[in-house]
Amino acid sequence: MKDLLKIRGLLFDLDGVLYVGSTLIEGAPEAVAEIKRQGLICRFITNTSTLSRHSLHAKISGLGLPIEPEELISAPQAAVLYLQSFDNPVCYLALTEDVRQDFAHLKQSEDQADFVIVGDIGESWSYPLLNKIFNLLMNGAQLIAIHKNRFWQTEQGLQMDIGAFITGLEYACQKQALVIGKPSPAFFGTALQDMGVTPGETAIIGDDIDSDIGGGQDAGLTGILVRTGKYRQAYAEKSGVIPDFLIDSIRNLPFLLSNQAR
Repeated sequence: MKDLLKIRGLLFDLDGVLYVGSTLIEGAPEAVAEIKRQGLICRFITNTSTLSRHSLHAKISGLGLPIEPEELISAPQAAVLYLQSFDNPVCYLALTEDVRQDFAHLKQSEDQADFVIVGDIGESWSYPLLNKIFNLLMNGAQLIAIHKNRFWQTEQGLQMDIGAFITGLEYACQKQALVIGKPSPAFFGTALQDMGVTPGETAIIGDDIDSDIGGGQDAGLTGILVRTGKYRQAYAEKSGVIPDFLIDSIRNLPFLLSNQAR
């Protein structure tokens, strides 16, 4: 088992760790406040691509979580930064109207694009849309996936995520998508650089055994899995990923840190 003594920074997944949908995980605001009081550097990372950064922070504030806007690092935000590294790229956006706001300054086209950016669009998926994206990709566009999650936890239960659509497009076009969010090492690297810490000084707290824990461990982080959100014991055991620590909920994290490291 890893020693938490060297941990200076914490990366928190949001949905499933601090809340599910619009429902707070019990004790989450108090846990975050206590961890900050202990002097740990915190960033809150998410693959969520249904909300713009502004809307996401408004939701978090409304839930009473003590998180500042500059502490949020979202996968759509990372995608914008990536696209801005190119000279006037033409984009096709398969994104919600709210998230499109974050990409509004980029050139967009419905007919020909350098990049196709795909995020969570819920019930807007259709065969005509998939076929449109397929043809853009066949005509030379690069596929950018905000993430490639299999499923996620909602207040109504588990819901299929966009990973299957991304995989289907990759198969049809014989092209690999560039995955921006977790478990991309570059995404974790962006957060670590922003915090000014090394992988060995950082832990990731998440409910996704694959993207959060597996991805974080591959990037050199300590993985702390919570038994909330999308966590399912059978799925976690079958994944082959072994978390460094397993806790019932975010409310147990301050005790774990103080008991193990302080």
